[in-house]
Amino acid sequence: MGALKAVLLGLLQGLTEFLPVSSSGHLVIAQYFMGLTLPGVTFEVLVHFGTLLSVIWVFRKDLYYLITRFLYDAEQKKLFLLLIIGTIPTGLMGLFFSSFFLEIFDRPFFAGLMLLVTGLIVIAIQKITIKGKEIKEMNAWDAVLIGVFQGIAIIPGISRSGSTIMGALWRGLRRESAIRYSFLLALPAIAGASFLEILSLFQNGGLENVFLPYHFLAAFIAFLSGIFAIHVFIKLLVRGKFYYIACYCWLVGLLTIIFTL
Repeated sequence: MGALKAVLLGLLQGLTEFLPVSSSGHLVIAQYFMGLTLPGVTFEVLVHFGTLLSVIWVFRKDLYYLITRFLYDAEQKKLFLLLIIGTIPTGLMGLFFSSFFLEIFDRPFFAGLMLLVTGLIVIAIQKITIKGKEIKEMNAWDAVLIGVFQGIAIIPGISRSGSTIMGALWRGLRRESAIRYSFLLALPAIAGASFLEILSLFQNGGLENVFLPYHFLAAFIAFLSGIFAIHVFIKLLVRGKFYYIACYCWLVGLLTIIFTL
């Protein structure tokens, strides 16, 4: 893998992981039309680690308070429990429907179709009336439902960030709280996916290729572009400029459907 491919794949992972356009959907489409494939499990581990660091960096203050205070601060303890509860449905859906998810990863037509759905999700985010609930006012049922929305986003073409934020807004959270909870909920999901990839890595011969320089270049690009994507996402959501992203999802989805028919 050369430097150019490393940069392209790092950008693809970092930008689409956090903007509501579906990273998995874009990967399926890029594999089909451009021949861009992830060069092995080692690479997947590193680029996922790069995006994981993006969330940690942007929400470092939230994570610091969560880690240092959750044992004795009631609000942080509740947030910790809500993140655990929200992660459970995602994990169960990934476990029980893994064969279905793997099967549709080879279908760019289906990814294009789901991008049309993601466009509708983005518009729904724009239109949902905000009740203004804070995370500390959430209950377990809120966390479960948002976790289900995150689980559905395993489907290529469905945006994880878009789905979880729509679920959070639907449950009455104000926009800033929905963003915060959505991205914090991404941490165990990305970490879990990385853990499974590491297991697969050891099962397929260990770490003999982990020090390839272009792998780390892609991970660094994914880290930087992930930070950029998160900040852009927050600004667009707060300013109500999601129509642009919806149009992009519809355009890419329609073109994919047309050229794969």
